[in-house]
Amino acid sequence: MTVLATHAARDSAVRHPVTTRIIWFAVVLGLLAVLCVASVSFGVRDVSPAEITAGLRGDTSTIASAAVAARIPRAVLAVLVGAALALAGAAMQAITRNPLADPGILGVSGGASLAVVIGIAYFSLTDPYVTMAVAIVGSAAAAVLVYTVGSLGAEGATPLTLALAGAAVTAALMSLVSAVLLPRTDVMESFRFWQIGGVGGANWDRIGVVTPVLLIGAFIVLASARGMNSLTLGDEVATSLGERVTRTRLIAAAGAVILCGAATAVAGPIAFVGLVIPHMCRLLVGPDHRWLIPFAAVAGAALLVASDVIGRLVSRPSEIEVGIITALVGAPVFIAIVRRQRVRGL
Repeated sequence: MTVLATHAARDSAVRHPVTTRIIWFAVVLGLLAVLCVASVSFGVRDVSPAEITAGLRGDTSTIASAAVAARIPRAVLAVLVGAALALAGAAMQAITRNPLADPGILGVSGGASLAVVIGIAYFSLTDPYVTMAVAIVGSAAAAVLVYTVGSLGAEGATPLTLALAGAAVTAALMSLVSAVLLPRTDVMESFRFWQIGGVGGANWDRIGVVTPVLLIGAFIVLASARGMNSLTLGDEVATSLGERVTRTRLIAAAGAVILCGAATAVAGPIAFVGLVIPHMCRLLVGPDHRWLIPFAAVAGAALLVASDVIGRLVSRPSEIEVGIITALVGAPVFIAIVRRQRVRGL
């Protein structure tokens, strides 16, 4: 039995009543609301409730209200990107039956990064829709490459081989990104912070461009939730339950690639959100993807907003990009998961 199938069988023995799931969902939703208020309240300049209200009304007559008005799209972008990466991670873990799956670890974010950098450096891409399409194509190509490399061994695409293949492909892609950028100082300067991953450059135009694409990807993943429940039990069991395994896997993968590519295009490669959040959500609401997917979206949004607030507070008057904060949170979780698998003899 595969890793996630084993986890699903074990978790199914633990009851997760609907009332408990609703309570946890409400708690995380409330936490997200509090974090969004904190996001528009704290920064280089703290603001009062009256100034927050003025900024929400669009008043920019004072420095404080103008700061609030500038922070609102930043909080909205963090919500969108965090939710997208968490959904992509949950879908990737289900379709690969790999608890180590994550857009950053499996090289999908790296593929989007390389595609965007090549497009801008060699083809002078400026149209946001074309840039996003290029990022999605790069994500898809990287996903196919990692899965192909990870499947070459006698045992096929095991969790460990996929993680190793993803790490190798990610390192190669990042080296290629550096090779493209180093001779082009103008491009390298504009991408220096984008490569780390952040939401500091948020504005309503970027949000308007990326939101419809993210909604399409989220709808695809959510519509695949029932099929992903079957996939976690193994291909043979899923087939016996009447699931069209290949079709379900391709559709869910397409949704994950769209989410990851669009999020990376607008915010840069942000790692570990798609790894940490699905594991946490399974502990709270169980392995049923019909609950896990929407819960992961809210929790992922909360994690990225919290990371953005922390990054602004710990180094004022400067700030730490959210990609660094999520790496500090996610790296220990990744190590813990790998160690737990080794203990179980995987």
